[in-house]
Amino acid sequence: MADSNGAAPLSRLRVLQGLQCPRQLWWRVHDAGAPELTRVAGLEWTFEEARHVTERARGLVPGGVRIDLPHASWPERARATGAALESGARVLYQAAFVADGVYVQADILERLERGFALTAVRSSLSVKRGHLEDLAVQKHVIDASGIDVRRVAVIHLNRDCFHPDLSNLFVVEDVTAAIAERVMALPPRIRAMHVALGGPLPQVAIGPHCDDPRTCPFKRCWPPALPHAILSLYQSHGKLADLEAAGYSTIHDLPAGLDLNSIAERQRRAVQTGQLVVEPGLAAALEVFVPPLAYLDFETVDPAIPAWPGCRPYSKTPVQFSCHVDGPDGAIAHHHWLASGPGDPRPELAHRVADACRGANTVVAYFSNFEANCLETLALAAPERADELRAIALRLRDPLPVLREFVYHPEFRGSFSLKSVLTPLVPDLGYADLEIRDGGIASVQLKRLLLDGDRLEPHDREQLAAALDRYVERDTWALVRLMERLRELARGE
Repeated sequence: MADSNGAAPLSRLRVLQGLQCPRQLWWRVHDAGAPELTRVAGLEWTFEEARHVTERARGLVPGGVRIDLPHASWPERARATGAALESGARVLYQAAFVADGVYVQADILERLERGFALTAVRSSLSVKRGHLEDLAVQKHVIDASGIDVRRVAVIHLNRDCFHPDLSNLFVVEDVTAAIAERVMALPPRIRAMHVALGGPLPQVAIGPHCDDPRTCPFKRCWPPALPHAILSLYQSHGKLADLEAAGYSTIHDLPAGLDLNSIAERQRRAVQTGQLVVEPGLAAALEVFVPPLAYLDFETVDPAIPAWPGCRPYSKTPVQFSCHVDGPDGAIAHHHWLASGPGDPRPELAHRVADACRGANTVVAYFSNFEANCLETLALAAPERADELRAIALRLRDPLPVLREFVYHPEFRGSFSLKSVLTPLVPDLGYADLEIRDGGIASVQLKRLLLDGDRLEPHDREQLAAALDRYVERDTWALVRLMERLRELARGE
């Protein structure tokens, strides 16, 4: 089953990476310990969630034999698959095959009256191009192993499925015709990959393929990023080609008088002077923030398999909040809550948010459309507090458009995300001291805590909940400090 040199076959994933770029494949094989390949801590549960989706989808093709051996034991898995087929198994889960120097596993392999059906389970809402390439590799290897695959399909999640009725959770799409040409084109490309891996690092020009279908972790091919490169010019995508063609590499190179949008022009001035730019009118723009203020932030989860009434796959559901509130004595009170189990968190969260924001004339939220959507979600889940929650949504005010129109610091680097603007404007505050520093990681860890928390030790569960509380509290404290800084700038301090 190994090649003539005794090397292990390429995995299906390695072949897909090689189809994207042979250079990326070479580095992944020959520099497997590269720092670029270190997994982002905290994202492990995404793989666990995909496994849950696959296990549930097997119910569409029940009664299968599972090839339940360690993934790395590919020779044993392939032999077990052969034995199951010889014994007449009608359906196999995780069937393994090795041919043409490539190793694949099939989510579901079903025996038909003539030939077999190959089905992949994907926790997406539609069939993607990458799924077709993946199945083309699987069909090529399985066919080359002597198994006649007549039909190929993708099982994916149904965007029109709503909890609690999960009877239509999945959609099955036949992609047999869609992968036919891909399968025919594979043999020479796979041979080229094996040849390339046996030689020096392949020479491949950079281009759109570097980020399609996935961003390559190796940016070694790319020249070092220039400080304040033209690409960071705020929302000037339509002009970038013209600016580069004119010989401009960085924002430092741009002359005054170009037809830039107002924010990009402010960015040019800030970068070229190295100074914070504050436009006249900031004080007037801040008048909409009428005290007392509440500073509100939600964290959401989006389970692939809907978990609560009315939710569908990947519905964003608020499960945690933080709210700092101005007190009458000048002190700032902090309110927060985090759901603690798999039950529907929305009714309790709705009550707590309504209570926390009751005395505020203005509710401050960064990118406030997100908070408005969360408030409407809570209003639907707790009709007895719906009027209060919708009234909070009407009192939402957002510092983001104020920053965009009146303030630019050179270190924003073309971005107005909260994390991009916070440290340049409030240098003593950031996220580096936290265990969880990113909203994407927070969402994954929240799903892990709420939907799979019974697999955690009590101490680990408490630590994770505390880390999540610290993260969301930092988001609203950042808003408090950011508003203080904007008022200082408006006073000219």
